[in-house]
Amino acid sequence: MSNYVIGVDFGTDSVRSVLVDAQNGKTIASEVFIYPRWKQGKYCDPTSNQFRQHPLDHLEGLEVTIIGVVEKSGVDAKAIKGICVDTTGSSPMAVDKNGQSLAMNPPYSENPNAMMVLWKDHTGIAEAEEINQLARSWGGMDYTQFEGGIYSSEWFWSKILHITRKDPEIANAAYSWMEHCDYITASLVGSEDPLTFKRSRCAAGHKALWHQSWGGLPSKEFLGQLNPHLADLKDRLYTETYTSDKPAGNLSEPWAEKLGLTTSTVVAVGTFDAHAGAVGGEVTDNTLVKVMGTSTCDIMVTSYDNLGDKLVKGICGQVDGSVVPGTVGLEAGQSGFGDVLAWFKNLLIQPIGQLIEENQSLSPAQKTSLVEELENKLLIHLSNQALQLPPDETMPLALDWINGRRTPDANQSLKGAIMGLTMGTDAPRILKALVESICFGSKSIVERFKEEGIEINTIVGLGGVAKKSPLVMQTMSNVLGMPIKVATSEQAPALGAAMYAAVAASIHPDVATAILRMGNGFDHVYQPERQLADNYAGIYNKYLKFGNYVENATKHE
Repeated sequence: MSNYVIGVDFGTDSVRSVLVDAQNGKTIASEVFIYPRWKQGKYCDPTSNQFRQHPLDHLEGLEVTIIGVVEKSGVDAKAIKGICVDTTGSSPMAVDKNGQSLAMNPPYSENPNAMMVLWKDHTGIAEAEEINQLARSWGGMDYTQFEGGIYSSEWFWSKILHITRKDPEIANAAYSWMEHCDYITASLVGSEDPLTFKRSRCAAGHKALWHQSWGGLPSKEFLGQLNPHLADLKDRLYTETYTSDKPAGNLSEPWAEKLGLTTSTVVAVGTFDAHAGAVGGEVTDNTLVKVMGTSTCDIMVTSYDNLGDKLVKGICGQVDGSVVPGTVGLEAGQSGFGDVLAWFKNLLIQPIGQLIEENQSLSPAQKTSLVEELENKLLIHLSNQALQLPPDETMPLALDWINGRRTPDANQSLKGAIMGLTMGTDAPRILKALVESICFGSKSIVERFKEEGIEINTIVGLGGVAKKSPLVMQTMSNVLGMPIKVATSEQAPALGAAMYAAVAASIHPDVATAILRMGNGFDHVYQPERQLADNYAGIYNKYLKFGNYVENATKHE
């Protein structure tokens, strides 16, 4: 009898599950669930960078998608040996003594501060800066040294510190805090003790200042200088962490019954989507895997010997075993990628959609159909026009910091900008400038790795943008001056999670073997067009100068 595993990938807008044959990596069934509350814009305030998600969106999606793939596949439940969950991050939430989200308790069910603080929530910018200042000045260990030397508002402690100050009631009600990947995994295994549950090495090392050399999380002395509440909280968090090739436990009876599975199914320790994506993208030494979605995460692995004592500056961390156990995982990325293009699409569609809704000559069905067509076709239409623009034409120049800058050198207070507008600047030209900006942002990450002595021989692209946008991918290849391989899998993070599940369930001995046996390969390679690559080298220098100007001009705002 064949063995099967399930990978569950929680993205920003939706969750998808895949049921995979563990022998060859073939996807037997897949299912996607759009978060209903998130889609309605509940609990969010984009003008103040507040982005929260209700855990019910995730728990409902978990149930719907796993039931969906099990029913579609027709696979015997006993043959499904393992499950692994990957999520966005850092996306922590406050939990009670039983490890349940406070938002699941009636008094807090509509309080955004009791919900998951999504990765893109930047309400903790001031708190992140406090953490950075203290880490450099308090006279003790610099706890940011393995996370690029700069702590971000996108990460664990800055989010908790912000909630602690903004909403003391939630801070006092929170027995502990859990990352999204830990919360979902703990739910599946039926853990009711957040103190003994196996926490993710990936989440802890890249986002929570966890490191073996100082015995886990930062000291209570350091945390107490930020806020006494954080020092107390440390006792209710964790010391040990675990890589995702390890079992977190077995599927609990309630979840097994709900999903139509058995309690013999192993649930692996949770992880982050980009790290699972790198595994699904068949990451190896000297390979940069770009997980391209609303944001990007750029993931690499390297050996202990190659890295030595080097601390790579300005990235999102270097963590033992966070991607492939037995290697050091390196993470960088961009806070805005697909989000930058989605912002532009919404900018155009919103007033048009309002006018369509106000039109008296169209039926409700026609209005809905027209708006849906705009949503689905506008960027494709503009992209096709942008591809036809002469390569030597002077274009606007944009910065990709609409959602701040993640790397190199995190600064979430930065804003996007466009220069060089003329009366001839139309929508395709602005779209092309925005596409170029996100590609320049990617180049700055590649250049930082090279400056720090990290060799990059191969680039792999995966995710929705990599599969669907020739404009972005060809521009990326031209800007980087390197070929880019596109992973075949439509759901590479979910496939990577399935690979972790196969190892945790003892189907494969290690992650490297799982990649070898279950990898789906690559279906396209974008090659740089040499003349354009040479042109972009000069434009990239203008991008850097523009960025320096904007950063310096706005640093005191």
